[in-house]
Amino acid sequence: MSMDQSPSLQILVREPEGFTIWRGPPFSNGQPHVSLERVPCTSAKFSENGSRLIVIKNTSTVVVYNCSGFTEIRSFEIPSLLAAVLSPCGTYLQTFQKSTTPQDKNVMLWEIETGTPVYQQFQKNMSKTTWPSIQFSSDESIACRMATNEVQFFDAKDFSKGVTYRLRIPGVVAVELSKAPASHIAAFVAESKGIPASVQIFSCNKDAQAQPVARRSFFRCSTVQLHWNYGSTGLLVVAQSDVDKSNQSYYGESKLNYLTVDGTHEGLVPLRKDGPVHDVQWSSSGSEFAVVYGFMPAKATIFDKKCNPLLDLGQGPYNTIRWNPKGRVICLAGFGNLPGDMAFWDYSEKKLLGTTKAECSVTSEWSPDGCYFMTATTAPRLQIDNGIKIFHHNGYLYFKKMFNKLYQADWKPEAPEKFGDIADLVKSVNTLKIDEPKKQAQGPKSSQVSTKISANTVQKPAAYRPPQAKNAAAVQAELFGGIAPAEEMSKNALRNKKRREKQREKKAQEASGAASGSS
Repeated sequence: MSMDQSPSLQILVREPEGFTIWRGPPFSNGQPHVSLERVPCTSAKFSENGSRLIVIKNTSTVVVYNCSGFTEIRSFEIPSLLAAVLSPCGTYLQTFQKSTTPQDKNVMLWEIETGTPVYQQFQKNMSKTTWPSIQFSSDESIACRMATNEVQFFDAKDFSKGVTYRLRIPGVVAVELSKAPASHIAAFVAESKGIPASVQIFSCNKDAQAQPVARRSFFRCSTVQLHWNYGSTGLLVVAQSDVDKSNQSYYGESKLNYLTVDGTHEGLVPLRKDGPVHDVQWSSSGSEFAVVYGFMPAKATIFDKKCNPLLDLGQGPYNTIRWNPKGRVICLAGFGNLPGDMAFWDYSEKKLLGTTKAECSVTSEWSPDGCYFMTATTAPRLQIDNGIKIFHHNGYLYFKKMFNKLYQADWKPEAPEKFGDIADLVKSVNTLKIDEPKKQAQGPKSSQVSTKISANTVQKPAAYRPPQAKNAAAVQAELFGGIAPAEEMSKNALRNKKRREKQREKKAQEASGAASGSS
């Protein structure tokens, strides 16, 4: 697709006073164009396809915007609101209210066009595994809800029919619906009465739900992360336990498992280093996945969908991996309690493009066109040095802006198919004659250059000095008139010094005597 037909990139930036919408990058004169002035709110979130935006203004007011022109579609007054989320295509609004009795139907599904509730349900509490209460496939063709010992399916076009069919899964505590196509659903059953925990995959077809198409059991498993690939043919399962049997990690242990819907693979992914699984992500094609794993320095490897290693990305202080939407460039990073190192790899060329740093980053994500990588330092995770950094796909710093306090920085979602290839986009951007400030010309450290640095140019790290010794020189100068006193040697040190001097003199005399005797 040509640049003329490609949509412009947009960024949602939320501060304490509200949110604004930036247009770009690329930015004219190095500064973003504000396409929507600040709107007061406490929360804002795009729908999965980027067509609509939900804005929570206070504890009772929710506003839905149309993202084509950021015009208000509808406003909802919902008392005691605790959470709200849009369906993937922006058709429905799902809200969670504080309830006092089980008779209160506190989970409601609203049809945005009409503003009427189409489904109501009581839910006692909210957690990562139970919210959103109703899960949708990416195209909203299937909707389901986890209940006690079962999964309930709905007609996503007509919720007035109620539950259309039920999938019985005793002990189920978490489910994940495959996104595109919505052909299967994965369910996690917790360990109970000596029976190990398990992950089971079922077909979403009502007539084929009697038995799971794939199953994997886990001992010492407390929680799982479920990652479907694009195409819904494979599922990666990160099984985590609270206790590490080997006593190597205080944070427990984790294992990476892989299951396919056709039953050809059910087992562990062959990782080449012991330690936790830090991050895992599928490529946009659904044919490869990348894993960061092992004790620090962590190792990163790309596998095909048969669990064969394709590319080793080396080791380093990494715990995050981000595969760009085009599937060509990979960013390896070390965020959180790591110093923020980033390495950009061209997967198609199997080469390192560059390395750089983004310290104290809280969030990170590729732009929908795959050309830019944005990191943000946000509150309340970090209260100081809040800001946004945007890098080119090769690691060059393109844009940086600091804030007194920043809560959120998100790309507006767009389908990657709407954009051309990265090489074409870069050529088109370069023709736009954009004046970038010289301060933003910070480039990545080339891997080839760094390997050619001689050992003589590498500086040794300075010796550690305890805090109380930092001002020792100044204190000594003040006490002794600017002259530091000579160090007094202990009696043992003085005795050893004299002994070494005598040995040297003795050896010298023996050597001179031997020389004169031979002559």
